[in-house]
Amino acid sequence: MGNTSSMLTQYDIEEVQLHCNNAFSQQEIVSLYQRFCQLDRSGRGFISSDEFLSIPEFAVNPLSQRLLKIINGLNFKEFVSFLSTFSSGSTQEQKIAFIFKIYDLNCNGKVTFNDIMDMLRDLTGTYISEQQRQQVLTQLLKEAGYTENSVFVLDDFVKILSSSGLKMEVEVPVD
Repeated sequence: MGNTSSMLTQYDIEEVQLHCNNAFSQQEIVSLYQRFCQLDRSGRGFISSDEFLSIPEFAVNPLSQRLLKIINGLNFKEFVSFLSTFSSGSTQEQKIAFIFKIYDLNCNGKVTFNDIMDMLRDLTGTYISEQQRQQVLTQLLKEAGYTENSVFVLDDFVKILSSSGLKMEVEVPVD
C-alpha cells in the first residue's frame, strides 16, 4: 500500500476500513485509492502540498494553507482517515476536533482570541474591517460566556459548537 503503483489487496481495504471506523464501503475505498494515486503524481506513496494544491477546489479554499499544515504528506491510510472526518459516519465530536486543529495552528492544544481573529482574517479577507471582525468576535464570545482573554481547549469547542445547532455536514464524493 506504500507504493501507489501497487493494487489494494482485500486485507489492505479491510485495514483501511478499520482505520477509518468503517466510514467508507470497500468500493468507496477502492475509488478513494484511485483518486489518491491520481493525486500522488510523484508515486512516492503520499500526497505533498503541491499535489493537494492541484485540486482546484482545495487551492481556492481560504483555509488551504491552514489545512496543508495538518494534511501535508498524508499516506493513503491517513488520506482516508482525513476524509472520514467529513463523512456521514463521523461523529460531531470528531468533526469539532478537526475544526479545533485548524484553529490551533501552533498545536499546543489551546486556541486564543488572536487565533480566532487570524482565522476570521483568512475567511473574510478584505470584506470586513479589522474593527468589525473584532466587534463580532467579542460579541460572540460574550454571548457564549467568554472574553477576549479566554483560552479555549477542545472541550470548550465541543461545548460551544455542540450547543450551537450547527449542522456539520460535508459531502465527500468518492466516485
